[in-house]
Amino acid sequence: MKAFALAGKRVWVAGHRGMVGSAIVRRLAAENCDVLTATRAELDLTRQAAVETWMAAKKPQVVFIAAAEVGGILANDTRPVDFLTDNLAIQNNIISTAHTIDVEKLMFLGSSCIYPRLAAQPMPESALLTGPLEPTNQWYAIAKISGIMQCQAYRRQYGRDFISAMPTNLYGPGDNFDLMSSHVLPALLVKAHKAKLAGDTSMTLWGSGQPRREFLYVDDLADACVFLMKTYSDEQHVNVGYGDDVTIRELAETVAEVVGFKGTLSYDATKPDGMPKKLLDSAKLNAMGWKPAMALKPGIAAAYAWYLKNAA
Repeated sequence: MKAFALAGKRVWVAGHRGMVGSAIVRRLAAENCDVLTATRAELDLTRQAAVETWMAAKKPQVVFIAAAEVGGILANDTRPVDFLTDNLAIQNNIISTAHTIDVEKLMFLGSSCIYPRLAAQPMPESALLTGPLEPTNQWYAIAKISGIMQCQAYRRQYGRDFISAMPTNLYGPGDNFDLMSSHVLPALLVKAHKAKLAGDTSMTLWGSGQPRREFLYVDDLADACVFLMKTYSDEQHVNVGYGDDVTIRELAETVAEVVGFKGTLSYDATKPDGMPKKLLDSAKLNAMGWKPAMALKPGIAAAYAWYLKNAA
């Protein structure tokens, strides 16, 4: 297929203030396009009429859906209504209106939690809907699966160029460092930082430390999104991963090293682990010619530097 041009286009990044959206905005600076954004105060994405009015007025030609209600195990498990209904509303309002106003190309961003809890590892795109989901984040997963299906449906019924990308666990500048709702890597950074400042001799972490997770620096994801927007047009979603995973214990040790926490690490096995292993099979994307640039340890150092400057 001919490469899709972003230059000169009006490109809306929905969710531009989040970690992913802000990274996509940074990446688009090199594409000579007109980036459109709207704050939550300007536009409530869960209200269909508001989305229709705003999109009709701004006329985006390209849309990245990076807006979502997101959080870690605790947030997912205690706020299932928010994670299911808000995400369904946001994506439905944007995708259906994109069709109505004739958007040229749209990308929906999902999450690796769409795959079955016990999916074969690494998880290929074909693993979708082949088994039960992880119970602690199934509400979010169901919403994201619906978004993929919606893009496929508009492609089949109306010939719309709507595509989906599935990132692995992300981290980096703009991450959520609130311990009550954050994901594991930023939570570990905050815990290690506070333990270091307090002069603690030990730090207790959730779970057994044995689950394996893959982590991708958010600016690498943004680069992959722009790459796919320009080069990919098909109904199957595309995995975007780092290609390697670590145990939570190994991650915690690396974080402690970066932060400079010298104490011991202990694990509270009464707390949930979540999925035992979550590694994406990114062979499809790699075969197209894309690879990540940021290794884990320097990426964690960059995330910690951002935290110290902006959140600590």
